Amino acid sequence: SMTLGTQLIRPCALDELKHTLSFPFVQTVEHGFPNQPSALAYDPKLQLMAIGTKSGAIKVYGAPGVECTGLHKETATVTQLHFFPGQGRILSLLDDNTLHLWEIEQKEQCSHLEEVCSFMLPGRSGIESTSATRVTVLLPKLSCDLLAVGTEGGGVHFLELPSFTLLDRSIFQDEIMQSVPEEYKCGKSLGPVESLQEHPQHPDKILIGYSRGLVVLWDLQIFVVCVFLLQQLESLVWVRSGNSFVSSHSDGGYMVWPVSSSTPCTHEPVTSTIPYGPFPCKAVNKILWRTTESGAPLVLFSGGMPRASYGDRHCLTILQDSQHITLDFTSRVIDFFTIHCIDRDKEFDDPLALVVLLEEELVVIDLQTAGWPTIPSPYLAPLHSSAITCSYHISNVPTKLWDRVISAGQRQCHLQTHTNWPICGGKNLAPSPKQQELLLTGHEDGTVRFWDASGVSLRPLYKLSTANIFQTDCDHNDSLTQAGEEDWPPFRKVGCFDPYSDDPRLGIQKICLCKYSGKLLVAGTAGQVIVLYLCDEKSDHMIDVATVDLLQDREGFTWKGHDRLPPKSSSVPFAPGFQPVVLVQCMPPAAVTAVTLHAEWNLIAFGTSHGFGLFDYHRRLGFHSRCTLHPNDSLAMEGPLSRVKSLKKSLRQSFRRIRKSRVSGKKRVQEANAQLAEQDAEVTPVQRRIEPRSADDSLSGVVRCLCFADTFLRDGTHHGPTMWAGTNSGCVYAYALDVPSQDKFSEQSVEALLGKEIQLMHRAPVVSIAVLDGRGNPLPEPYEVSRDLAKAPDMQGSHSVLIASEEQFKVFMLPRVSAKTKFKLTAHEGCRVRKVALVNFSSVASEDYSENGLVCLTNLGDIHVFSIPALRPQVRYDCIRKEDISGIASCVFTKTGQGFYLISPSEYERFSLSARVITKPLCQLDVDRPHDPSELSSAGVHIIIPCHGIISVSVRQSHTKPMAHTKPSRQERASLWVMLKVKVQCLKCRQLQSSLEQFSHVGFM
Repeated sequence: SMTLGTQLIRPCALDELKHTLSFPFVQTVEHGFPNQPSALAYDPKLQLMAIGTKSGAIKVYGAPGVECTGLHKETATVTQLHFFPGQGRILSLLDDNTLHLWEIEQKEQCSHLEEVCSFMLPGRSGIESTSATRVTVLLPKLSCDLLAVGTEGGGVHFLELPSFTLLDRSIFQDEIMQSVPEEYKCGKSLGPVESLQEHPQHPDKILIGYSRGLVVLWDLQIFVVCVFLLQQLESLVWVRSGNSFVSSHSDGGYMVWPVSSSTPCTHEPVTSTIPYGPFPCKAVNKILWRTTESGAPLVLFSGGMPRASYGDRHCLTILQDSQHITLDFTSRVIDFFTIHCIDRDKEFDDPLALVVLLEEELVVIDLQTAGWPTIPSPYLAPLHSSAITCSYHISNVPTKLWDRVISAGQRQCHLQTHTNWPICGGKNLAPSPKQQELLLTGHEDGTVRFWDASGVSLRPLYKLSTANIFQTDCDHNDSLTQAGEEDWPPFRKVGCFDPYSDDPRLGIQKICLCKYSGKLLVAGTAGQVIVLYLCDEKSDHMIDVATVDLLQDREGFTWKGHDRLPPKSSSVPFAPGFQPVVLVQCMPPAAVTAVTLHAEWNLIAFGTSHGFGLFDYHRRLGFHSRCTLHPNDSLAMEGPLSRVKSLKKSLRQSFRRIRKSRVSGKKRVQEANAQLAEQDAEVTPVQRRIEPRSADDSLSGVVRCLCFADTFLRDGTHHGPTMWAGTNSGCVYAYALDVPSQDKFSEQSVEALLGKEIQLMHRAPVVSIAVLDGRGNPLPEPYEVSRDLAKAPDMQGSHSVLIASEEQFKVFMLPRVSAKTKFKLTAHEGCRVRKVALVNFSSVASEDYSENGLVCLTNLGDIHVFSIPALRPQVRYDCIRKEDISGIASCVFTKTGQGFYLISPSEYERFSLSARVITKPLCQLDVDRPHDPSELSSAGVHIIIPCHGIISVSVRQSHTKPMAHTKPSRQERASLWVMLKVKVQCLKCRQLQSSLEQFSHVGFM
């Protein structure tokens, strides 16, 4: 089936266009917050931020749309990240004690993060303990030519950068102890190196802090030290002037120490403070000291809370003169940094923003605005602020709806500043999206969040909460509670991650939105179905409540699950945005499994595990319901939150195991022989044999899908509104609806008459139902034809209905419901269809040509594309690991050939099947690398290769002409090839390689 523009296309040209229609599968970008972050770094010159994770990933972010990702070959935790400022190089330390160098490379108008080489610190001769060389802290010098490496054994080693050449100038504890005062020499070890800090004014001086309290100021040129005797050390930081430094400690305090050449050994600090004393406090894990032009310095530190009262809080404190705020987070602080002035000619730091990486979100604080408000993040939003329970995508969002949603969202951000996003490095080269896209996510706490899915950055737009219309034990006021004047510590709740739901019944199960009328349908875990209108003004009104009994007094069934959520009996205030107008309560209050909305007819349909109902939200009237329960559907009466269900299931499995164990030995041999015979038989795996299912399978009455359609059901000459429902037992119900005209909506009620009832032969669950017009195209959405937004469907030819079950696709002709064509999925490992969508694929060669296709995702994680209505297989791709059940269940397709699925609780993976519609990062980063390892020098060159690390290339010249210090041209290289004798030696295995071919391979040519 094809959708053509208004132009006439010649048959030969049409064939050419068909060849340009391909279905390339590509995973394009990851949306959301990185799962299990473990390290943070910032490049103040390039204005880039990097986040490392426990799975070994490195993600680099700049301005919105500027991002790139690298993945270590080893699945190990990234414990530290460091930028080489301005060079586009990143140094990573893994928990397997390996160092890795990464470079941002520009390829095909896009920046990529690529690993260049790796290094492991060799053991010290005579010492076999691995802890002696386990790296605890890294310090790349600002000159980017030297790396100081602190170890658990107390040694400090130095590597030449970027070659990772180990220099023979290490500092060991015995060398340090020679300069320590006699009273400190008590035979104990100094402990691991806890901190390394370069002097801000004298690059040759390094501050070395040991965990047991000794701090040494070491001069790399003259090897003279100043010694400071502290308490148990946690972190160090220099004051910008270099005249003092600040230390934080395990007792919850911090100290300021003067630095003077006249006093080589200091016992007393200038100041010593325990901000939350005098009671025992937790350690101050990290501290920053930033000077300001206004006078008082800005002090920022994590931890330090009173151990007994608030020891379980995740806090970061900001102090400046009399101002004191304790930022209270809901997840652990991983690391933080400030964005401040780095110009050495300036006297003050004058910090602009504080960036805090938490275990579950990123928080940015505006340090220039009074009150230190948060800055809304254009990316890295925590999708899992409450667990995601469902998702819904809308393509080609009308401008009117888009603007109204954004306006409603901006009114919710009253505690946020409108300062520009401070992490703004790189250039986003991606063209502006041709259409706006919305991704709606339903959550466990009863919220629906609207995201801008038009580009690379998934940006939060608006949050809708449904909890405030119900009576629950907790207050659902979304405003952040602020500390009173007399409260101590002065806590401020910051961040939006809140994994704890007040009531699991609030969870959102299904969402449906009409993008033309602004009507939203939301359904939840306790049978609640809510119809909402988009309003631009705030309101205070009562919610109309209607109850629909889906059991219809069916005898023998008693609901054993949770109770319904009681609605509020008084008027409820609502902010501008989507406001509820009617609540439909399904009884029994089981989780809603399917919904659909037709805004032009003012109708909704909803289904649970007990049946389905039809409701006219204009007249607030339920006009039809049907129970789909089978007499043996006992599990449907227990609900998802029932313990009885899990107990019965485990007992049933136990009895089955006992029964199987009683099978006689003879029967087992027969079964084994039969299986061998089947394996030996050569069966062509084209279409899988489908086994019929029992009619009394549990939960057979679950309604899996619903749809409205204007089609032919009564006869072949008169079309009209219909509603279709599919169940878990392979049963399809088709109703003819008598919908009054627009001017009689308030006077006449809608009537439903059962037109057809189809029972699939093999009783496989029905996943999707779609009606196709006379040309085989899907019917347009409500309002599209009446508002001239889409071409009218073909009502002259015969319509058909496409029914997708878990095991096959089948097209029936209407109105006779006679089978036209079908396709049975091929599989040997229990293949089942999980997700189905009708997608419009546009040609790369011409915007005027497109074809519709059927896209499906199976329980094996593979994606299939079929033509419609012929159901010819087009392509198949492996998309998701079959073990990733939650990822498969979360997948949602777009109407333009893209898709999303969860790769972790906080991240969506985006993919595309369309050659024309691809959303991926296209960005450019301007880097400056003065120490490029590919540059040639007269003394030799270090060339980095992945296998052994460093190759020493000795270049000996046979002519007297001096060798150029720049990389030679192509003609010069050909002559140098004859003039030079090359010796290649690996510094790790010391193996000589004199092959010129090998030298060419590693990059000289």
